[in-house]
Amino acid sequence: MNKILLIDDEAGIHHGFRRNLDSRKFKITSTDSGERGLQLFSKLRPDLVIMDIQMKGINGLQTLERIRKMDARIPVIMMTAYGTTKTAIEAMKLGAYDYLPKPFEVPKMQQLVRSAIQSSQDMRRSIRLEDPAEDELGIIGKSDPMQKVFKLIGQLAPSQATALITGESGTGKEIVARAVYQNSLRSAKPYLAVNCAAIPENLLESELFGHEKGAFTGANALRIGKFEQCHRGTIFLDEIGDMSLHTQTRILRVLQSGTFERVGGNKPIQVDVRIIAATNKNLEEAVAEKEFREDLFYRLNVVRIRLPALRERREDIPLLVGYFLKKFSASHGRRKSINSDALRVLEKHDWPGNVREVENVLQRALVVAKGEAILPGDLPPEVLGKKNRPVADPSLEKTSPPTSQLQDAADFPNLANKLFQWAQKSPDLKILPTVERELVRLALQKTRGNQIQAAAMLGITRATLRKRVEKFRIKQTLDIR
Repeated sequence: MNKILLIDDEAGIHHGFRRNLDSRKFKITSTDSGERGLQLFSKLRPDLVIMDIQMKGINGLQTLERIRKMDARIPVIMMTAYGTTKTAIEAMKLGAYDYLPKPFEVPKMQQLVRSAIQSSQDMRRSIRLEDPAEDELGIIGKSDPMQKVFKLIGQLAPSQATALITGESGTGKEIVARAVYQNSLRSAKPYLAVNCAAIPENLLESELFGHEKGAFTGANALRIGKFEQCHRGTIFLDEIGDMSLHTQTRILRVLQSGTFERVGGNKPIQVDVRIIAATNKNLEEAVAEKEFREDLFYRLNVVRIRLPALRERREDIPLLVGYFLKKFSASHGRRKSINSDALRVLEKHDWPGNVREVENVLQRALVVAKGEAILPGDLPPEVLGKKNRPVADPSLEKTSPPTSQLQDAADFPNLANKLFQWAQKSPDLKILPTVERELVRLALQKTRGNQIQAAAMLGITRATLRKRVEKFRIKQTLDIR
């Protein structure tokens, strides 16, 4: 259960948080003064502090400064009931995680609490190599490739070097990044993770560097970005290969000079931040195709940790199975083992989703298994080598998708409509992926494998097209350029 320390002198605020936060997930300890809050902080070591700025006695800013000195890893959300955000911005400069204007919107408050708790866990939850306890996350493996990874983590962590973590999706890049942070000289300072692919490009710069008031439509107040929040700490840039060239240029400047400007600003801001980046893309190819800056690549690639795909270390599969069975048995209250035949099936599977796929498969198997042990029949069809595509209408087995004619981009609306009609013959089919895959394949076929032309025909970017090709495993037998 996540522990929250709430410091506010309004009884209604205490009641509001208790009413709107799930008591099964959050344990709230509240007080009405900064002095008492500091005492409770030392005693409880909460996962999150939520605190009003204006209080009797020592105010919120003074309390924040003392909390940061005691443990800078614990996020603090500041609240203010005043119309101006000047004081709240000052709190951000002092290291607050974020601020929440009163009266607050409940969904926004809930989302902010969840985000702050996740950051707290990232900074404080222990990462163990090979043999994690139940309450710890583990990087598990006794194979030679994983032993090399462990060695690199140990060599890299105490240094100040920038790191690049590469590997397929689901191999555990984020856990490795946290292991480097937790074993570094900055482990007592902030750590924040940013998924560059999950944030729209027009918002990513503001998220990283902050913005000045009036910098763009909707920028009603100054915002402190992740780099400022992470001063003297570590920032993890996940999926950096999806970052635009413009934002790459700004990241390069931070690496070279330690300075940046907020969006809409012209005053250089100096920061001391260690960058750990990760990607599942081949950055060397991206550099060759002018999609990733060569100078940034070399700045990031000081020390590279390549995480092997699970099919490259099959001897670790039994260890992972044991770990996830133990983890999920505890959370589901159902202690189960695994049948030897089922384990052999898991060892033979290629695991395109890597460790993340193992986790999902074991969680599902634990739920559906009726006996004390997981049997082969409890595993999903794709792991058993069967096509996981139920067909309600037998005639579909003899029916091909309507893809015979494709003249130019103007044909796509009509073709898409026909594909939807074809896919809807069975209610069990996943309609949208079926149509999307067919359109991508046809566009590549029409353009003889030219990805730039195919992306333009589909109305998407080249990077998005590549993701679709990987997602649907479209065989690129043509000359893809």
